Amino acid sequence: MTTEERAESLATAAAGYPELCPPSASEMMEVLRLEFGDERMLDEFRPYAGGLTRAVAPATILHIVSGNTPHAALQTMLRGLLLGSHNLVKFPARGLGDLERFSVRLPRELAAKLECAREIQPGWKERADAWVVFGDDETVETLRRECPAGRIFDGHGQRVSYAVVFEDATFESCAGAARDVSLFEQQGCMSPHVVYVGGDARAYAGRLAREMEAFHTAHPAPNLPIATRAALAQKRDAFEFEALSNSGVQLWKGSGWTVVFEENPVFRLSPLDRFVFVKPLPEDLGAAVFGIRAITGGIGVFPATPDHAAGLSQLGASRICEIGQMQKTPFSWHSESRRNLADLVQWVDYEGGVC
Repeated sequence: MTTEERAESLATAAAGYPELCPPSASEMMEVLRLEFGDERMLDEFRPYAGGLTRAVAPATILHIVSGNTPHAALQTMLRGLLLGSHNLVKFPARGLGDLERFSVRLPRELAAKLECAREIQPGWKERADAWVVFGDDETVETLRRECPAGRIFDGHGQRVSYAVVFEDATFESCAGAARDVSLFEQQGCMSPHVVYVGGDARAYAGRLAREMEAFHTAHPAPNLPIATRAALAQKRDAFEFEALSNSGVQLWKGSGWTVVFEENPVFRLSPLDRFVFVKPLPEDLGAAVFGIRAITGGIGVFPATPDHAAGLSQLGASRICEIGQMQKTPFSWHSESRRNLADLVQWVDYEGGVC
């Protein structure tokens, strides 16, 4: 199979997961062109700096996928298969639904390049030329130490996100913010923990609470373990108690969501599971989010303009997008500010006669 043929087959198979915004064949080929300079680099030697070069994909890639969102699982499988590698995929213990059966949607030649299991199988670590790991920082670092010397290691640890509303007198962005917070129970790296609001942040929090309830009605939150419910209830109680004596705090809550308005602009990690903070947008946003600069995943923005994006681009995020689109990560996204395809291959230069 050529690279283009693989892209066509993968796009057809991935189309069965529309909620994950799968890429088209042309989008995959465009990313290859942008990252490699020539979309045919995987198929043959191509002109490069007066000579020729080609990209050689790892023979085998080990993918260790976390359980926070299915986006990462689908995209890492697509990347490995697009490269033409054999792919060993370790899913989380509780599984990721239909993605574990993704191979049945593939043509036979590509299906043979995909092995999936909920546990790392004997020999997988030894066979893999490249490891792609998603998980918390401790898991990533443990596996980085286990990865044999000379192998490619691509680790994706903890990332947190937030949103910035510069102006929104009509609360147009609230429905999108509720969607971004609620999808995947706030477990993903693109899930906002805080919404910073220029203007009346308290009024925005009240309107966001209405939209959180509307989203919950249409897409109910799952039943949580007893310990998780107890921890969330304790957090809610603490903020309700604080609000009794502190006018700078107010809480709204529903059966499956929580919104807390807080005047203190310093970024605060959410307890997750549809629990979001709304804070006034400070003059120095960089100072308010300084503590998470190294682990910032994305920033949602409204209105989404180049000028606003330019101002936010120095704050550590690898992705800036419109509020409401935070969970729709494109195939082209430089995850953690890296190239997702080109960094997995080895480059071979040819210097000699006509090839």
